Amino acid sequence: MSFKKSQELYNKGLENLVGAVNSPVRAFASVGGNPLFIKSAKGSKITDVDNNSYIDLVLSYGPMILGHRHKKVEKAIRKALKKGYSFGASTKGEIKLAKIVCNAFPGMDKVRFVNSGTEAVLSGIRLARAYTGKDKIIKFAGCYHGHQDALLVAAGSGLATLSLPGSKGVPEGAVKNTLIANYNDLESVKAHFEVHDDIAGVILEPIAGNMGVVTPQDDFLKELKDFLTSKGALLIVDEVMTGFRSKFGGAQEVLGVEADITCLGKVIGGGFPVGAYGARNEIMETVAPLGGMYQAGTLSGNPIAMAAGISTLTELKKQNPYEKFNEIAQIIEVFLLESAKKYGVEITVNRFGSMINPFFTNKKVINFEDAQTSDTKKYATFFWEMTRNGVFLPPSQFEAWFLSSALTEKDIQEIANAIDKSMEKVALSC
Repeated sequence: MSFKKSQELYNKGLENLVGAVNSPVRAFASVGGNPLFIKSAKGSKITDVDNNSYIDLVLSYGPMILGHRHKKVEKAIRKALKKGYSFGASTKGEIKLAKIVCNAFPGMDKVRFVNSGTEAVLSGIRLARAYTGKDKIIKFAGCYHGHQDALLVAAGSGLATLSLPGSKGVPEGAVKNTLIANYNDLESVKAHFEVHDDIAGVILEPIAGNMGVVTPQDDFLKELKDFLTSKGALLIVDEVMTGFRSKFGGAQEVLGVEADITCLGKVIGGGFPVGAYGARNEIMETVAPLGGMYQAGTLSGNPIAMAAGISTLTELKKQNPYEKFNEIAQIIEVFLLESAKKYGVEITVNRFGSMINPFFTNKKVINFEDAQTSDTKKYATFFWEMTRNGVFLPPSQFEAWFLSSALTEKDIQEIANAIDKSMEKVALSC
């Protein structure tokens, strides 16, 4: 398998792009080598500039849940394009998509569309502070909520990949109201409330997907929500990654908890840059023009993105692929565990709905500290061997793999074969 053209583009990109990429994880820093440059995708497959084709388990980090270029979504986009690209004014599509999204989340009466998951989260945080009149926010180590200053501390995702504790350029004042707790540890949350009386709320990923897939244990989320309610603080659930991936709606509902504020992105735009935050009426009426919390965006509710989102969610509800997703994820988990056992490689596999990934550790992974026990060198070996065997994975141990409804039985068998060959390679490299 040749990567010559990707190498050439990487070298050209170094001149005018930072590290030849526009997002750090794409630089392949933790797996070595140069990044792949993609030219096209269709269905379950993605193709690079060297014409290497891969089964895609990255899926643009989640939104391509129907696979790439689904015919109904593409038709809707083409139709919308003929009417105009951006108006800076309201459109019917915004109302239609808002209705679909609100109906999918029991605790959401109103929603505000923005342009990215990062923007959704920073707006959700501002809303929590505006509604409660309090300043401090608790986040969990290893949960990534975009690159806003206030939450760019003890984050997973690219920061974990690059082993950075935070980011230069973030002043102390920007994080003075950010408190850090340990995921799956309610006592670490309660400890902050014993010291501070101005905590507006807690933000988390219901299923952490930026330190690898990490699920809440026992009744962690339910007990957290009950505790916050007793303290007059809000639960802000970041479903940018998990939204519509375990059911038609949010992972919070599957887990038996209702967020006060929900942040969304990825899939609700069908692959276009879209985010959203929503809540019950009494909270959302704090947002301008109804209330005093200001937030705006020229491209928010972009008509092309709305068309893609409406079509994607309509088709997703029709397909209802969630039982199939669970079955496929379980099959892949078995492939990973049996292959690792066959070759004497220690791994732990975590999954939830259509999200899954292995950790190269013998430790049960329930928080960021556990995730960091993973052998990233083994993952790098595994990543490149999977690549050479035609499976496209995130170039980081600390990112979830995603499933699409476009996966075929043949794809699943090819994934199994690639896992076996790759695990053998990991064993030989030890």
